Amino acid sequence: MATDRMNENWRRVREQIEAIWSDHDFGDKEMKKARGNLNKMVELIHEKTGEPRNEIMQKIIAFI
Repeated sequence: MATDRMNENWRRVREQIEAIWSDHDFGDKEMKKARGNLNKMVELIHEKTGEPRNEIMQKIIAFI
């Protein structure tokens, strides 16, 4: 049950990331490496978009 909840939460987070940064492609492999690690997720998005890390962090915090 806890695993189902974690998977559902991850699905929602990933959907939000893909919606906000829809003009960039985030591969499954990359996303799985960053799963559960906010800093890795911010770094991945920064590398893809060039957006400042603090702005990425603010956007992510707004939906988690």
